[in-house]
Amino acid sequence: MKPKNLKEALKNELSKKEIQYLISSYDMVGDIAIIEVPYELEKKEAVIADTLLKLHKNINVVVKKTSEHKGVFRLQKYKVIAGEKRKKTEYVESGVRMRFNIERVYFSTRFGTERLRIARLVKQDEDVLVMFSGVAPFPLVIARNSDAKEIYGIEINPVAHKYGLENVKLNKMEDKIKLYEGDVRMIVPTLRKKFDRVVMPLPKGGESFLDMALKAVKGNGVVHFYDFLHVDDFSLAKKKIREACKKAGKRYKTQRLVKCGQQKPYVYRICLDVKVYD
Repeated sequence: MKPKNLKEALKNELSKKEIQYLISSYDMVGDIAIIEVPYELEKKEAVIADTLLKLHKNINVVVKKTSEHKGVFRLQKYKVIAGEKRKKTEYVESGVRMRFNIERVYFSTRFGTERLRIARLVKQDEDVLVMFSGVAPFPLVIARNSDAKEIYGIEINPVAHKYGLENVKLNKMEDKIKLYEGDVRMIVPTLRKKFDRVVMPLPKGGESFLDMALKAVKGNGVVHFYDFLHVDDFSLAKKKIREACKKAGKRYKTQRLVKCGQQKPYVYRICLDVKVYD
């Protein structure tokens, strides 16, 4: 009989004590499984990875995290421990296909539900700006699942920008999506355009770009501001918006605050949807 899960599949390979250390949950990006291997199980990582590979036919590569997200590009290191020797994959979400190397770009599958939520808020003929657009998941999901007029994306990581351009072509979205490589602060003024909706999917440090978002959004437009906050500190997001709008001389109204992912116990990725008036 086929084992129901990884823990059951490893019961003859790991001791009872080792099983206690096993982290059986993992992330899937395309056909790549990303696992965490505790220090206590490092000598058994190959066994764990091979077992996972045999257990699920949709997995062709197993990697383990070897670092936290670091640097301006928020990149993370991985080690291939089973399956094909590659870190590039194709990921499908909300009707779009995206190809990228998981080690050379920042990408979160856990943002998928939120990307679709934003797309469903977009009204007909809206112009949308996505700051920090990465390999273009937000622009692509919005283009596929809304009647937006145009979606602009800005990304500072040249590798992510290149994959974004490839993904726009892959999905035949060249007529709706325009991508720009560079720093948001440098690119936004050159666009000479204002947007009905500005999306800011940078939960860590995104508040330092609120001034640019407020310059880019039209009167009666919407800004989607993301932050990482402890469950007791959600009001800090509203404080950041209040201070930025006051400095920019803008009136605003908070539409909703949405929890859209958990970073660690009691710490959530939140989105504050804000209507901005001149």
